[in-house]
Amino acid sequence: MESNLRSRLLTGTVGIPLLVLVVGWGPPWVFAGFLVGIIAQALREYFSMVFPGRVKDQLWGIVFGLSISLMLLFPLVPEGDWGLSLLFVLFFSIYLCLPGRLEERLNRLAWTLLGGVYLGYLLPHWVVLFRMPHGRAWVSLLLLVILMGDAAAYFIGRRFGTRKLAPEISPGKTIEGVFGYLAGSVVGGWLGAMFLVTELATVEVVMLSAMLSVAGQMGDLFESLIKRVFAVKDSGTLLPGHGGLLDRLDSLIFPAVFATTYLRVFHP
Repeated sequence: MESNLRSRLLTGTVGIPLLVLVVGWGPPWVFAGFLVGIIAQALREYFSMVFPGRVKDQLWGIVFGLSISLMLLFPLVPEGDWGLSLLFVLFFSIYLCLPGRLEERLNRLAWTLLGGVYLGYLLPHWVVLFRMPHGRAWVSLLLLVILMGDAAAYFIGRRFGTRKLAPEISPGKTIEGVFGYLAGSVVGGWLGAMFLVTELATVEVVMLSAMLSVAGQMGDLFESLIKRVFAVKDSGTLLPGHGGLLDRLDSLIFPAVFATTYLRVFHP
């Protein structure tokens, strides 16, 4: 446990300053490019899990997911979805021509679609959030809420966790850790509202932080479900103490989607 904690702290010491630099001072194109690189690595880890040893299927999946992301982030026609529709039709057609039994081809297509939507479509919402009014502040607030919640869940779950949350999906998750995550997220939201998004009322900060906390934990469990299906502990080994990059991103995907939707509805 101590070795794992040291690895986590080392990763955070390197990663957090880089993240602060990109979010706080990087121009929009740097943030978008940074996220595209992250998406590419996350897609590589995902397709390595679901298609172990099948290099062609992995490459098809990565190309598919990246194509979705690039069409969303750099659309040829603003607010147009025709390119995305054509992309789906193209990949459906490609899988008609691939070798293998019909059930196998359809199964491979299903996992490719899941990866493309999960990472290629949902992850770019971080750039969507960044491009919104006061986007840097909102991205920083969201990161603070989720990272503080995750850290609190880790320490409280390790120290006090006894009741399993979802043992079949994620044996390490505990109910005590859930409440730790919630408390840490609310504290993170309160700090972020004090210095980053000062126009929010206290009640809204608490409610929004709590909802983002739930979204983050759902995202964590969703990635754990995929790992359990394919009997892998971590999505990769890129980040010491955390596993793969996808293991670090899992709790950040759903909250970004929720936050962009929340802002469009309540703070247009």
